[in-house]
Amino acid sequence: MARMNRPARMFSPISVLVVVLVGVVSLSGLAVLSAYAPELRKGDDGGVHALSRSSNGFGAIVRLLHLMGRPVVTSRGELSASAEEGLLVLTPALGMSPVTLDRDDHVGPTLIVLPKWRTAPLAKHRGWVTTFGADQSPEVLNVLPEPLRKGTRLVAGKGKRTVRLARPSGEAFGAPVTIETPRTLAGPGWQPVVVDQDGGIVLATRSDSWTYVLADPDYLNTQGLKTLSGARTAVAMLDLIRDDEAPIVFDVTLHGFKRTRSLMRLMLEPPLLGATLVAVAVALLAGAQAFARFGPPLRSRRAVALGKAALADNTAGLIRLARREHRMAPLYARLIQVSAARAIGAPRGLDGPALEEFLDRVSRTIGATHVYSALAERARTASPSDLMGVARDLYNWKQELIRGRQ
Repeated sequence: MARMNRPARMFSPISVLVVVLVGVVSLSGLAVLSAYAPELRKGDDGGVHALSRSSNGFGAIVRLLHLMGRPVVTSRGELSASAEEGLLVLTPALGMSPVTLDRDDHVGPTLIVLPKWRTAPLAKHRGWVTTFGADQSPEVLNVLPEPLRKGTRLVAGKGKRTVRLARPSGEAFGAPVTIETPRTLAGPGWQPVVVDQDGGIVLATRSDSWTYVLADPDYLNTQGLKTLSGARTAVAMLDLIRDDEAPIVFDVTLHGFKRTRSLMRLMLEPPLLGATLVAVAVALLAGAQAFARFGPPLRSRRAVALGKAALADNTAGLIRLARREHRMAPLYARLIQVSAARAIGAPRGLDGPALEEFLDRVSRTIGATHVYSALAERARTASPSDLMGVARDLYNWKQELIRGRQ
């Protein structure tokens, strides 16, 4: 007899499972990375912000403060409660609109660092810039709010110069710093905080506000921190205008690094993280149940079945639909009674209580488990949950009666 060849499977179940798991993990990773993409950006694009390590960026001062143990934060959104009273450092770029000082999440001092250098990205080195010179035009002040900009002007020096800083009282401040084309601030309403050796205002504040303005960014940016004297002066300047133990917050939302809220982020963060994990667990269990099938596959059947079995199923379905199952028990007990009496050859004239008494007597004689009268009473009082038990006992009683008589 020829051996039947089974059709070859295109993929094994293990291969299909591996492919599905790789797809699920990859899709989940892509979703998580998409939700946190703004925060994963390094920001080292050569801009004038705390994520940039270029010569005109402020990444060096942030790292220096970390190494010195100073509390420093790079803010991508709303400030936390611990940073509300800290020193907020704003580093706008040339051509930006005026910065916003009215913030509900900040009540501490604010330092605005005026932009200075005109730069362009260096193609060969990502994050590096090429400097085209300092912008000394009055448009630099456009980053200041209107109340601070009114009557304010910049005084620019020429060439590279060593600047010695001091407090307005004449006390020396920091260390001598070499600055190229140094700038100072002038105008009515400004109160000097740090001045140079010529009395020019380097760091100033308004008497009616808690806002500070730094005229030259080279005192804080990476270019200014290339010497030990520049690093000491930068840290001393920040410590001067911040409260003790208050954090220094460098805002980078001005440069497009703002943390955005999305539905995916809400699902991956408390308090919705628990619901997300439960949903993932349910999906995994559903997938496992669908992958591992229990039992042989069901064969397809006719839409309209034929034969006695179909007729019995339809009748049972109608009775179940009408919720009349429990009323079928006495009729089934009567049917079993007649069938058992005929099978054991009961006298023809017996009926009703007489037949019931006869069947009970026969049951006791052969040692049956039940007597018919008890089973009939159970059938009359049976609930829907007792139907199968009553029917099984009636059937077993009939079989015992037939075998006993034989």
